[in-house]
Parts: sequence; C-alpha cells; structure tokens
Amino acid sequence: MTTAASVLELLEQQGATLATAESLTGGRVAAALTAVPGSSASFLGGIVAYATAVKESVLGVPRGLVEQHGVVSAECARAMAAGARALTGATYAVSTTGVAGPGEQDGVPAGTVYVGVAGPGAPTAVALELNGDRAAVQVQATGEALSALLAILDVEETPLR
Repeated sequence: MTTAASVLELLEQQGATLATAESLTGGRVAAALTAVPGSSASFLGGIVAYATAVKESVLGVPRGLVEQHGVVSAECARAMAAGARALTGATYAVSTTGVAGPGEQDGVPAGTVYVGVAGPGAPTAVALELNGDRAAVQVQATGEALSALLAILDVEETPLR
C-alpha cells in the first residue's frame, strides 16, 4: 500500500477530510492522493500557491510573517496548512514550501523544504534538507509530506466527525 493510500484509509476510518497547499511540489501531493481509487471520500482539494502573492491572498499567509521569516520557512508552512484547512473546511491540511532548485532562492539553498500539517491541534512543521536535482527534490518532498501527515494520523485515537 502506498503512503497516499494509507493516509486516505486512516482519514476515512476517522471520518476526517484533507486539503493540500503546495508550492515547490506544484500539485504532486494532490496528484498522489487522487491517484488512489476512492480518494474523493476524504480528499477535498488543493491549492497550488507557487507565488508569494497567492500564499498571502488565497491562503491568508500574513505579509508580516513572509517579511520576517520568508516563504521558505516553518512559519510559512504552518500558515499555508492552516490557511488551506480554513479555506476548505477540511479536518487536516498538509503544505509544502521550499526550494527545489537548481539554484538557491533568496539565499536559501536548493533542497531546503518545509512541510506543514494543520489539524484539530496546533499546526506543526517539519524541516527537511533534501538532495538531488529539481525533480528528485519535488518527489522526495511529496513523499515526506504524506509521511508527516501519516505520522500524525497514526497517533489519533478517536474518530473525528
């Protein structure tokens, strides 16, 4: 079973739903989820917020947060996930932000990635330093985002309805 299938199975068991907010992965997390038959039972949809302006205007990432921490930060990842959750009404949301490469962005090296997860509790973020070319970083970030969400879902003890 793929990580995406495991995520969707746990969401369905818990009566929970999911949304995505993606930057460097460009919709790959949503694509991995929707490749699983029956994903519509739990996956509500996603936002590809590649531009900073979209992160701010659609996902509600505060401009001050961007100015203080940058878009490639744990703070931005958490805000993106929280924004997607609020926008869609999902139980959980997962986000990705970072630098896929080939070069650095605003002094941040390629392979620097943050995954955010927002749910019923406080939003969390995972910092990653990934290796490889642009495509490899995007693929790895997609897998890490699904794994981070799976880890949180695994510890949920009661269904969320």
